[in-house]
Amino acid sequence: MAESEHTIVLCYDIARAKTRRRVADFLEDRLVRVQQSVFEGRMTPSRAYRLFDAAAALVDDGDNLRLYVLTREGLQKSRTFGGAPLPEEGAFILL
Repeated sequence: MAESEHTIVLCYDIARAKTRRRVADFLEDRLVRVQQSVFEGRMTPSRAYRLFDAAAALVDDGDNLRLYVLTREGLQKSRTFGGAPLPEEGAFILL
């Protein structure tokens, strides 16, 4: 059975500006930036873990990087205010 996609939240607290910029650039190519150091997207958990590992390789000791994988139930219990919503499950953008 194929692994289903979930909403993921990846956030960081990084001390050095150069490292912050490198991590932000890396994540902006793959996720939607919803706050200065918070990114969201939809992907399978295994892909999210690989993304996290790649981002973790860019940070320094003492920095903080967190990944949250939200189940459908967890997402339904979550709340947001402001900002652009993420595309619905199954939605796509044609360029």
